[in-house]
Order: sequence, then structure tokens, then C-alpha cells
Amino acid sequence: MTRNSAIAMRGALTLVEILLVLAVVGILAALATPPYIAARDRAAVQSAVTASVAAFDAARALAITRGRRAAVHIDTSGARLVVHSFRDTVLRVPLGASWGVQVSSTRDSSAIAPDGLGYGAANLLLILSRGASSDTITVSRLGRVARR
Repeated sequence: MTRNSAIAMRGALTLVEILLVLAVVGILAALATPPYIAARDRAAVQSAVTASVAAFDAARALAITRGRRAAVHIDTSGARLVVHSFRDTVLRVPLGASWGVQVSSTRDSSAIAPDGLGYGAANLLLILSRGASSDTITVSRLGRVARR
């Protein structure tokens, strides 16, 4: 058998070649994982912020259309928002269960008058965070919602 025919007959990989490929794949996976996790955390926080702003907007619209006060209650331990109008629970937004975010707040609720203006003597800050990513929503005394 000649040298060329011996090389042509060899079709399998050696253990060293397989280990080298696995090492390269492992290094590439280790380099790609942290940016992926950070991007996933940012996306989850942004989605939770959008849902939170929508809950505050829904409460304001509800107060105006029903002609009675509405409120958004912030459950920081359960990581959720609950919109109430009189005795009715109108909307529940499970921020922790849906997006895995933690919720902290300067107040436990925000009330909106039938004219669409907010009740209360101070602004409300709602901080949503997951991993290294966080975002803040500010609800002014007048009921205006802004992202910071």
C-alpha cells in the first residue's frame, strides 16, 4: 500500500481532533454567552416597562371613561401591577412571572381622578430590573407617565 492510498482510506477522526474541535466550540460559547444574557435581560426589562406604562395608561383611560377614580396598586413582593376601579379588578400585569423582573417603588399605589389627573403629593418612581439591566418609570403628581 502506498502512502497516498493509506491517507485516502482514512475516514475517521482521531480523539485529538475531536477534542480540539470541542475546545474551540467551548471557547466560542463562553465568549458569546455574556452578551446574550445581557441582551435578554435588556429585552425583558423593556417589555416589562412597556406593559407597566400600558397599565398606567389603561387606569387613566378607565378613570376618564367611567367617571370615577381608578388606581394602580404595585405589589413589589409579587412583582405585579393591579388596576382597580372602585371594587373591580380590571387588569393584572404579572411582571415577575412574565418577564422575570424585580419591582421596587417609592409608593404602593397611584390613584387617578375622573378628570385624568393623579392624586397624591409626590411623584411615584417604579424601578424594574433584571440582572444588570434596569429602567425607571416616573408617574408625576398630575398622573403623567414618563420613562427615564
